[in-house]
Amino acid sequence: MTTYTARSAEDVLALVPVVLGFEPHESIVMLTFGGSQPLHARVDLPEPEDVQACVSALLAPAVRHRVAQVVLALFSGRDRVVRLTAGALSRRFRVAGIHVIDVIQVHDGRWFAPLGRSGVPVDGVRYDVSDHPFRAQAVLDGKVTVGSRDEVAERIRADGEAVAAVEDALGELWEQLPPDLQVAFDDADAPETALALLGRVRPDGPELRAVLARHLVAGTVPDDEEAARILLAVYNGEIRDHAWVGMRREDAVHHVRLWTDLLRRAPDGLVAGAAGVLAFAAWMHGDGALAWCAVDRCLDEAPDHGLGRLVADALERAVPPLEEWPADLGHDRFPRGLAG
Repeated sequence: MTTYTARSAEDVLALVPVVLGFEPHESIVMLTFGGSQPLHARVDLPEPEDVQACVSALLAPAVRHRVAQVVLALFSGRDRVVRLTAGALSRRFRVAGIHVIDVIQVHDGRWFAPLGRSGVPVDGVRYDVSDHPFRAQAVLDGKVTVGSRDEVAERIRADGEAVAAVEDALGELWEQLPPDLQVAFDDADAPETALALLGRVRPDGPELRAVLARHLVAGTVPDDEEAARILLAVYNGEIRDHAWVGMRREDAVHHVRLWTDLLRRAPDGLVAGAAGVLAFAAWMHGDGALAWCAVDRCLDEAPDHGLGRLVADALERAVPPLEEWPADLGHDRFPRGLAG
């Protein structure tokens, strides 16, 4: 893993999209130094009435991980709320014993000192980090930086034609059910009851693990029928655990590729399971932006989804991923056991 050393505002501005994976807008970015774990975070720039809650959300993980120093960058042209937020951040971090190295505002190709600093003009300093060595190193490391968080979310939005193909495959699986089960399905009074009947056509946990392992090793993606079976399987929580328990960090990038494909093909009603596994894989891979976007898709469909909620909690609390997720580390211990 490449280590970056930032010595100037320009270095910070080159580093931010490298660690986030996208160019932030209307955001606060926190880079930390000297803690028990590497920790960087981004939150939306708040409205004035929400400044203190926003500061608390950034301060809590910094304190938890015993961060020694921070750089705070506020990306916005809303000068009043930037100054209000910058002042609150600076005060509360210092009270908590965390040294604030710098607070900068970034807008329209210039950076500013919102709390004032000798040598920084009121109209800011123009900068261009497009050719910065950090950006070049990121390319060599295979890190992809996009223009906004919306572009990250776009990577996992539904592909209409692919969704339709999986829906057709689901229809063909339906025809494989005996007539008595089809009648029971039609008479079911809850989606959970109805989908439980499809245990006849979806893989169980060990079968799911074997199917996923085959595609992960080969670098392939499932055909439409197999995708339909997998999506039915991960709707069920106990079966879904076989998709993520035991995942190794070194393999997470391959899981991200596979589950991104499956999520883009998932019909309504079968989105949350795939999105939850993708969120976990992205978290394991260290791609917080993608993990959050997957969490959003998961919880949009199923607000109380167990795995989606747990990954969201891990992201909010800056829980670092393990190198390997042990098979005996139960679902109920993630992430509380890691967070201590």
